[in-house]
Amino acid sequence: MQLTFASSIKRPILKQIFIYLLCFGLPILCVLLPLAYFPIPDLSISEQRVIAIFILAAFCWILEPIPIHATSILIIFLELVLISDSGWQWLRPAEDELLSHKEIISTFASPIIMLFLGGFFLAKAATKFRLDTNLARILLYPFGEKPKWLMLGLMMITAFFSMFMSNTATAAMMLAILVPILAVLPDTDKGRTGLALSIPIAANVGGIGTPIGTPPNAIALEYLTGDDSIGFGAWMSFGVPLALVLLVLSWALLLFIFPFQSKKIELKIKGRFLQTPKAWIVYITFLLTIILWLTDFLHGINAYTVAILPVVIFLATNIINTEDMKKLSWDILWLVSGGIALGYALDQSGLAAHLVQSIPFQNMSVIAIMVAAAFLAMIMANFMSNTATANLLLPIIAALAVAIPGIHQIGGINTLILAVALSASLGMALPISTPPNALAHATGEIQTSQMARMGIVIGLIGIVLVFLTLWIIA
Repeated sequence: MQLTFASSIKRPILKQIFIYLLCFGLPILCVLLPLAYFPIPDLSISEQRVIAIFILAAFCWILEPIPIHATSILIIFLELVLISDSGWQWLRPAEDELLSHKEIISTFASPIIMLFLGGFFLAKAATKFRLDTNLARILLYPFGEKPKWLMLGLMMITAFFSMFMSNTATAAMMLAILVPILAVLPDTDKGRTGLALSIPIAANVGGIGTPIGTPPNAIALEYLTGDDSIGFGAWMSFGVPLALVLLVLSWALLLFIFPFQSKKIELKIKGRFLQTPKAWIVYITFLLTIILWLTDFLHGINAYTVAILPVVIFLATNIINTEDMKKLSWDILWLVSGGIALGYALDQSGLAAHLVQSIPFQNMSVIAIMVAAAFLAMIMANFMSNTATANLLLPIIAALAVAIPGIHQIGGINTLILAVALSASLGMALPISTPPNALAHATGEIQTSQMARMGIVIGLIGIVLVFLTLWIIA
């Protein structure tokens, strides 16, 4: 069960005080500290305040002294007050350091939020008209009734779809299929958490398999030209095996940490597909949305625009009514908007670029550069979108790679570019790290600490596998 403010008061008083001091006292100290005491040279006031907001967000998301969606709203409020052009005038930094208040507030209506909303509408309609239970019956039938094989089936299906369509859309669809499976498991079964975690992990890992599976892959291709270029099939030749190995290891790790107490899952889904007019509208809309997501390279409509289609259809036909609207996971939309706002502040304040540039890459060996860049990409992607991370790091790494005399030691420029791009997809330790993580957290089956533990371990294993894969193909 998610930890809330009400439940946090049950902690021992000294531990509670320590957590509050850590979450709120440290950021306040960071704001009050003179710039001269920071180890980062030429830090601006705006960047200093973003560091404080970042520290507050990280500790509050992990330790949860307040609900995590409340932390996201707090982030947006602090950005508006402390570093925006509509903030408190006595606290405003220099004019050239101010962020646009319109851009900060617009995170509530980000394209990612629209994608989530479309996913929520699909999941709600699927549950209401029993589409999820019927899909579960068809897709999971070949995997039998043993929980561990059902989990593997869910992960394989999720990873496959994520190679060719939005991982957010995939996670939304698969979490809808997961609902009837969770319904037959006892509340005390640890495997419930493992199943809920398996979907975002598979969605994140599956995107590694193809150039279009996740934005960092596509961004990497922009810097892999001429002799360093990589085709779709060539990418899949190393991306798919890497994703499969990481998927199987993640499955084994989930079974070890969250073992099933139930020996058998008897779904017993006997119902037929409903044949009412509204049910047919749901089936057709569900199928049409997935087809449009899969074929965006043909029609040019991006996943965010497609996600609005089920919202429009289901509202216009009253398939999703006012009562259904009230039951949507609005707190998750707030949670995600806070993560987007934090990424915007890191980027637009110049802090992210400042931190990257302050690392003395030029004094490192080529292997040390690759390791440092990969770990930096994974860490940054946990707190800002992997797309923003790739957009920030890859131009710097690409420019740096050209000037490195010993680049041939690791197989050339493409090895360094791929290491950063693939590592950016391994940042999955927090609910705000990726949209699939946030969707899975909305199930109420996962605590942030559990997601963080799994995300860190899988991220570290993933980086080792990335280095091994790049060494093999170099």
